[in-house]
This record gives sequence, C-alpha cells and structure tokens, in this order.
Amino acid sequence: MARVKRGVTAHAKHKKTLKQAKGFYGRRKNTIRAAKAAVDRSMQYATRDRRAKKRVFRALWIQRLNAAVREFGLTYSRFIQGLGKAGVEIDRKVLSELAIREPEAFKAIVDKVKNALPGSA
Repeated sequence: MARVKRGVTAHAKHKKTLKQAKGFYGRRKNTIRAAKAAVDRSMQYATRDRRAKKRVFRALWIQRLNAAVREFGLTYSRFIQGLGKAGVEIDRKVLSELAIREPEAFKAIVDKVKNALPGSA
C-alpha cells in the first residue's frame, strides 16, 4: 500500500490563521496557539464594532444636524418633526452632508420645514 503523507490540511489552516495574525505583537503573530486565540477574539471585536459603527455615525449626523439647525432657531427634534410634516424624505446622513457642503440647499430645506411647523413661520 502507498504511503500517506499527512498534515496538508492542518498546515493550510495554520497558515491561514497566521496570515490573519500578521501585525500582531509578540507570540500572537507566530505561535499558532496564541495566534488562533488572538484572531478569534479579533473577529469578535470586528463583528461587534461593525454594528457599533452604525450607531456612532448616526449619533454624529444627529449632532451635526442639531448644531446646523440651531443657527436657524430650531432644535433637532423640531427639525425632524417638521421634516415629517413637510413630507421631506431625506435621511440624516445626506442632511448632515448638505449642512456642511451645501449651506444654501440646507437653508432651503430648513425654510420648508419652518413653514410646515405650526407657529414657526
């Protein structure tokens, strides 16, 4: 019977893990046991932080919008309420970019919102 050489799959898996651990400090980059633990943990952090990133950016857009609409005598919550009443369907990301890059266009939206709000015309 022919001789079977083993370890090809295990070697490939180890190489894959060590490639993912590139840039880590100490033994975590070149010892398979330490690298596997570090890579597994890093994947958990990456998954968690992809979700957290969405929350962080939404909070940033809201802060920017609040600062921008206060220059026009509104608060963020009144602005969002007015957007709904005016029928403007632009998300917070785009509104935030408009406030920064296109102040005239943002002013037009704020004027539309003010007209839609009762007692703020």
